[in-house]
Amino acid sequence: MFTGIVEEVGTLVVREDSSDAAVLRIRAQRVLEDVALGDSIAVNGVCLTVTDVTDGVWSTDVMAETLKRSSLGGAGSGDAVNLERAVTPQTRLGGHLMQGHVDGVGRILDRIPGEHWEVVRIALPPQLARYVVEKGSIAVDGVSLTVSAVSAADLPEPWFEVSLIPTTLRETTLGAREPGAPVNLEVDVIAKYVERLLGGAR
Repeated sequence: MFTGIVEEVGTLVVREDSSDAAVLRIRAQRVLEDVALGDSIAVNGVCLTVTDVTDGVWSTDVMAETLKRSSLGGAGSGDAVNLERAVTPQTRLGGHLMQGHVDGVGRILDRIPGEHWEVVRIALPPQLARYVVEKGSIAVDGVSLTVSAVSAADLPEPWFEVSLIPTTLRETTLGAREPGAPVNLEVDVIAKYVERLLGGAR
């Protein structure tokens, strides 16, 4: 589990592709302070397992399914990535509970700068729109955010908006994401469980 509070921005230094998977090697610092093989680290919101650590670079295996269903499929050497270690029982829950299981890939539509924050509008797959509500939580590239506005759910390309404070703009990759850029989305898992339970009751 994760909370969506990004600990640092790392750098993807090597990507090694095979027929049905890829190995990513990521340079980091803070998330490696107490790392052990087998630990989980979220990379742009995708939960991945540490398989090796050498000279400040950690490695992870990414299966084809993950590459297909997340923006990591298009990630390349030199890309900046949001990193967060899995929570512990002593961790402060500063964001919201996240699994690191990406539900879909969205696309940044627009950025509206303000004096102290920036409003970002993001398109999302139509099948995810019903899980996104105003003032609810959503993870965008692993960053826990509060939804500030939503479109009608039945639009051909529904969207939602989030407001990014200076800290988020400065300390995560979202500060540099331009319109058109893909972003990983994870909706609130509670909404999915409620839908499932209600559906089973009918």
